[in-house]
Amino acid sequence: MSLDFDSLQDIAQAMTIKGKGILAADESNPTCKKRFDSIDVDSTEENRNIYRDMLFTTKGMEEFISGVILFDETIRQSTIKEGVSFPDFLSDLGVIPGIKVDAGAKHLSGTDDEKVTEGLDGLDDRLKKYYSLGARFAKWRAVITIGDSEPSGTCISANAHALARYASHCQKNGIVPIVEPEILMDGTHSIEDSFFVSEEVLHTVFYELYGQNVELEGMVLKPNMVLSGYNCPDQASVEQVAELTVTLFKRSVPSAVPGIAFLSGGQSDEHATAHLNAMNQLLGDNSPWNLTFSYGRALQAPALKAWAGKDENINDAQEAFYKRAKLNSLATKGDYSEDMES
Repeated sequence: MSLDFDSLQDIAQAMTIKGKGILAADESNPTCKKRFDSIDVDSTEENRNIYRDMLFTTKGMEEFISGVILFDETIRQSTIKEGVSFPDFLSDLGVIPGIKVDAGAKHLSGTDDEKVTEGLDGLDDRLKKYYSLGARFAKWRAVITIGDSEPSGTCISANAHALARYASHCQKNGIVPIVEPEILMDGTHSIEDSFFVSEEVLHTVFYELYGQNVELEGMVLKPNMVLSGYNCPDQASVEQVAELTVTLFKRSVPSAVPGIAFLSGGQSDEHATAHLNAMNQLLGDNSPWNLTFSYGRALQAPALKAWAGKDENINDAQEAFYKRAKLNSLATKGDYSEDMES
């Protein structure tokens, strides 16, 4: 492989370098089926391989993509034409392969309907295997909801502790952890509610990371943006989202963390890019962290629609993916404008 790093810190910095971001291509098979159902394509292993190959082999993709989060099936698959394993192919481009390692969110006992992410059992062995397959970073997603009596302290504490234990296991195995505490934006809550919950969650997460001796310089934070609930009648402006999200990080995220790679969390492609751009404009050159993207649907949606499962559409789909990646790259520098969408 062409990638060679001396430390976890080097990997984390390369993952969040200015001008590049992370492609989240780690959809589970059920999630991938939903995406494929929307374009009337069967979610077979072969079709999933073709689709991921289409994204990864997009000419020039590496100009804007620093890393790719893979699923267990995908990290074992290969390019269609050359038959090169995806981790080797990406590494040869200078793109860092990563892997989703959590086992999904399950019901948290002692709560009505809250969840805790599982997957710590056997994690150490899985990380060793994934490292041998080429992965140099991993992802673990916690899911937290906002409601009348949610989130509970139990839910926040349980998920923060699991994230910290996962991160510690990763670093012990030479793998950079992406720490993803996602506050879901489904609901009618205000942007102020989103801010307060996000602040409590991030403070708790970093308390637990400290308790597990996680090296902050060798991790990447993947948080939600501070948004109005998607069903809230009063939707915050792009400027409000940027201001409150930046304020949240200044209060909650140690400057030792090299980079923050946002999840898109169901936002439209354009909104996810515009919000990232506004934050980078607000911070300018004074940010202690690089603010970038780790988008799944918000990077892939135009390409998925253009592809529609047909080989003759692959070039158009790759062009759509390339454009979306380029626009988000510009947003990491504060150089994006809505006029570029046309």
